[in-house]
Amino acid sequence: MRIAIGADHGGYPLNEKVIKELDAAGHEILDFGTHVGSRPDDYPDYALKVGQAIQDNQADIGILICGSGVGASVAANKLKGIRAALCGDTYSGHQSREHDDCNVLCLGARVIGEELALEIVRAFVAARFTGEERHRRRLEKIVEIEKNEK
Repeated sequence: MRIAIGADHGGYPLNEKVIKELDAAGHEILDFGTHVGSRPDDYPDYALKVGQAIQDNQADIGILICGSGVGASVAANKLKGIRAALCGDTYSGHQSREHDDCNVLCLGARVIGEELALEIVRAFVAARFTGEERHRRRLEKIVEIEKNEK
Protein backbone atom coordinates (compact mmCIF):
# COMPACT_ATOMS: atom_id res chain seq x y z
CA MET A 1 0.00 0.00 0.00
CA ARG A 2 1.18 3.55 -0.72
CA ILE A 3 1.13 5.56 2.50
CA ALA A 4 1.89 9.28 2.85
CA ILE A 5 3.13 10.29 6.29
CA GLY A 6 3.86 13.64 7.85
CA ALA A 7 4.55 14.89 11.34
CA ASP A 8 5.41 18.22 12.88
CA HIS A 9 7.96 18.63 15.66
CA GLY A 10 5.35 17.46 18.19
CA GLY A 11 4.98 14.20 16.27
CA TYR A 12 8.68 13.51 16.22
CA PRO A 13 10.06 10.90 17.01
CA LEU A 14 6.87 8.80 16.84
CA ASN A 15 6.73 9.34 13.10
CA GLU A 16 10.18 7.73 12.77
CA LYS A 17 8.90 4.62 14.54
CA VAL A 18 5.74 4.50 12.44
CA ILE A 19 7.77 4.82 9.23
CA LYS A 20 10.05 1.99 10.35
CA GLU A 21 7.02 -0.20 11.16
CA LEU A 22 5.33 0.47 7.81
CA ASP A 23 8.54 0.01 5.85
CA ALA A 24 9.19 -3.34 7.56
CA ALA A 25 5.67 -4.41 6.59
CA GLY A 26 6.50 -3.74 2.93
CA HIS A 27 4.49 -0.58 2.34
CA GLU A 28 5.59 2.15 -0.03
CA ILE A 29 6.18 5.26 2.09
CA LEU A 30 5.88 8.84 0.89
CA ASP A 31 7.65 10.60 3.75
CA PHE A 32 7.06 14.32 4.24
CA GLY A 33 9.05 14.54 7.51
CA THR A 34 9.81 16.08 9.90
CA HIS A 35 13.00 14.39 10.94
CA VAL A 36 14.10 17.20 13.24
CA GLY A 37 12.18 17.43 16.49
CA SER A 38 14.01 20.51 17.75
CA ARG A 39 12.87 22.84 14.96
CA PRO A 40 9.38 24.31 15.40
CA ASP A 41 7.16 23.87 12.38
CA ASP A 42 3.43 23.86 11.62
CA TYR A 43 1.10 20.86 11.38
CA PRO A 44 -1.09 22.41 8.63
CA ASP A 45 1.88 22.23 6.25
CA TYR A 46 2.13 18.46 6.75
CA ALA A 47 -1.65 17.99 6.57
CA LEU A 48 -1.64 19.76 3.21
CA LYS A 49 1.21 17.63 1.82
CA VAL A 50 -0.30 14.34 2.97
CA GLY A 51 -3.80 15.33 1.85
CA GLN A 52 -2.61 16.45 -1.57
CA ALA A 53 -0.71 13.20 -2.02
CA ILE A 54 -4.00 11.36 -1.55
CA GLN A 55 -5.94 13.80 -3.75
CA ASP A 56 -3.32 13.39 -6.50
CA ASN A 57 -3.44 9.58 -6.18
CA GLN A 58 0.21 9.40 -5.14
CA ALA A 59 -0.86 7.66 -1.91
CA ASP A 60 -3.74 5.39 -0.95
CA ILE A 61 -3.93 6.60 2.63
CA GLY A 62 -2.10 8.97 4.94
CA ILE A 63 -0.90 9.26 8.50
CA LEU A 64 -0.42 12.55 10.33
CA ILE A 65 1.21 12.92 13.72
CA CYS A 66 1.34 16.05 15.85
CA GLY A 67 1.40 16.66 19.58
CA SER A 68 -2.27 15.94 20.28
CA GLY A 69 -3.42 14.85 16.83
CA VAL A 70 -6.23 17.40 16.98
CA GLY A 71 -4.62 20.13 14.89
CA ALA A 72 -3.54 17.71 12.19
CA SER A 73 -7.06 16.27 12.06
CA VAL A 74 -8.70 19.70 11.81
CA ALA A 75 -6.31 20.81 9.06
CA ALA A 76 -6.58 17.61 7.01
CA ASN A 77 -10.38 17.63 7.15
CA LYS A 78 -10.40 21.02 5.40
CA LEU A 79 -9.18 19.34 2.21
CA LYS A 80 -11.75 18.09 -0.28
CA GLY A 81 -12.05 14.32 -0.27
CA ILE A 82 -10.00 13.88 2.88
CA ARG A 83 -11.59 12.12 5.82
CA ALA A 84 -9.15 12.26 8.70
CA ALA A 85 -9.77 10.36 11.92
CA LEU A 86 -8.06 11.14 15.22
CA CYS A 87 -7.75 7.73 16.87
CA GLY A 88 -6.58 6.77 20.32
CA ASP A 89 -7.64 3.11 20.28
CA THR A 90 -7.50 0.19 17.88
CA TYR A 91 -11.29 -0.07 17.50
CA SER A 92 -11.51 3.49 16.16
CA GLY A 93 -8.49 2.78 14.01
CA HIS A 94 -10.15 0.02 12.03
CA GLN A 95 -13.73 1.24 12.36
CA SER A 96 -12.86 4.62 10.85
CA ARG A 97 -11.81 2.82 7.66
CA GLU A 98 -14.46 0.07 7.68
CA HIS A 99 -17.49 2.28 8.33
CA ASP A 100 -16.42 5.85 7.49
CA ASP A 101 -13.94 5.19 4.68
CA CYS A 102 -11.39 7.47 6.35
CA ASN A 103 -8.22 7.91 4.37
CA VAL A 104 -6.03 9.69 6.93
CA LEU A 105 -5.13 8.51 10.42
CA CYS A 106 -4.16 11.20 12.92
CA LEU A 107 -2.23 10.43 16.08
CA GLY A 108 -1.19 12.50 19.07
CA ALA A 109 2.41 11.68 19.96
CA ARG A 110 2.18 13.46 23.32
CA VAL A 111 -0.98 11.66 24.43
CA ILE A 112 -0.54 8.08 23.26
CA GLY A 113 2.09 5.48 23.96
CA GLU A 114 4.35 4.21 21.22
CA GLU A 115 3.17 0.59 21.22
CA LEU A 116 -0.51 1.56 21.21
CA ALA A 117 0.18 4.01 18.37
CA LEU A 118 1.76 1.21 16.34
CA GLU A 119 -1.19 -1.08 17.05
CA ILE A 120 -3.58 1.64 15.86
CA VAL A 121 -1.51 2.12 12.71
CA ARG A 122 -1.64 -1.61 12.01
CA ALA A 123 -5.43 -1.67 12.55
CA PHE A 124 -6.00 1.35 10.29
CA VAL A 125 -3.77 0.09 7.48
CA ALA A 126 -5.24 -3.42 7.53
CA ALA A 127 -8.87 -2.30 7.48
CA ARG A 128 -10.96 -1.75 4.35
CA PHE A 129 -14.25 0.06 3.74
CA THR A 130 -17.03 -2.52 3.99
CA GLY A 131 -19.23 -0.85 1.40
CA GLU A 132 -22.36 -1.79 3.33
CA GLU A 133 -25.42 0.17 2.22
CA ARG A 134 -25.76 2.12 5.47
CA HIS A 135 -22.10 3.18 5.31
CA ARG A 136 -22.31 4.14 1.62
CA ARG A 137 -25.47 6.15 2.33
CA ARG A 138 -23.77 8.08 5.14
CA LEU A 139 -20.63 8.65 3.10
CA GLU A 140 -22.73 10.03 0.23
CA LYS A 141 -24.25 12.53 2.66
CA ILE A 142 -20.78 13.62 3.74
CA VAL A 143 -19.76 14.09 0.11
CA GLU A 144 -22.89 16.22 -0.47
CA ILE A 145 -22.06 18.40 2.53
CA GLU A 146 -18.58 18.88 1.11
CA LYS A 147 -19.94 19.79 -2.35
CA ASN A 148 -22.36 22.36 -0.95
CA GLU A 149 -20.00 23.98 1.54
CA LYS A 150 -19.38 27.65 0.83
